[in-house]
Amino acid sequence: MQKSNNTLIDSFGRKIDYIRISVTKNCNFRCKYCMPNTPEIIEEDLIPLPKMLEFLKISMDFGVKKIRITGGEPLLRKDLPTFIKGIYNYKNDVEVSLTTNAFLLKKYAKELKDAGLKRINVSLDSLDSKKIIIISKKDALQNVLDSIKEAKSVGLGIKLNMVPLKNINDNEIISLLEFALQNGFLIRYIEYMNNIFASSQIQGLRGEEILKIISQKYNFKMLQKENFGPAKLYEINSIKEGLLSNATNNLDVKKFTFGIIAPHNDDFCTSCNRIRLTSDGIICPCLYFEDAVDISQAIRNGDREEMINGLLDSIKNKPEKNKWQENIQSSRAFYHTGG
Repeated sequence: MQKSNNTLIDSFGRKIDYIRISVTKNCNFRCKYCMPNTPEIIEEDLIPLPKMLEFLKISMDFGVKKIRITGGEPLLRKDLPTFIKGIYNYKNDVEVSLTTNAFLLKKYAKELKDAGLKRINVSLDSLDSKKIIIISKKDALQNVLDSIKEAKSVGLGIKLNMVPLKNINDNEIISLLEFALQNGFLIRYIEYMNNIFASSQIQGLRGEEILKIISQKYNFKMLQKENFGPAKLYEINSIKEGLLSNATNNLDVKKFTFGIIAPHNDDFCTSCNRIRLTSDGIICPCLYFEDAVDISQAIRNGDREEMINGLLDSIKNKPEKNKWQENIQSSRAFYHTGG
């Protein structure tokens, strides 16, 4: 293995040591906030995962310490465990995690854990099967819950992600928090991010609205912002007097944390340490920024020098801030960039 003392520092002094890699645009859900009107099968020119691995090895040589695998739905790639094992074999102290809707996870959880996967983020927007159908166009809740149980049993770390939508699942913010509390999971609430591929009929909640709902039952305080992460973390101190329920009666809620991911806030980008690689070989320095670097041919050809040049160019092109504050809809599909 080639080692390098090089590190990736962008123009604003941020150390870039985290890559999110989307391994497919396809997904078995059609969520309202992502791709509700997209064809059932998306034609795509996938780069073979062994080729992608060679680029990730270069990235790890340049100090990348965290790799998150996303999609679409990444578990649609049947060779994913082999890919994860290749990352682990090259550098076993790199944190490899996976974002998934968990519909297929039960089948693969142990194999993924054995390959070197450390943690999963599961998109769980409701505990009501009818609402899951409304949001995702799939009767998926029981599969997802069974998969979460299996992932926990094999020792995978688990985070839950919820996108609260007005008049759809916003009345479940507390119930999902208590589900996470009961199971020892971290839950993060994600502000809906406007994009032209989403349903025009939905409206999300901002971070302050989510906190106001949680404060109706729980006392909490904000912790120091998650190091080089997108979430602001909050720690619950107690349940408000008179509001004990069956869900929390026998639980110690003290020190339980939850997160808010609020890309519309001014400070969201301050500590950003991420770039994204798409399944067809495009490096996106920012989720909501149009500049990107095409290294698809370099990856396919195994051209190490050009892969390095593309990586360095992407860091150079990384903007100081995203454009969420400007209330502009993104024209880039999140199922392409990996969200």
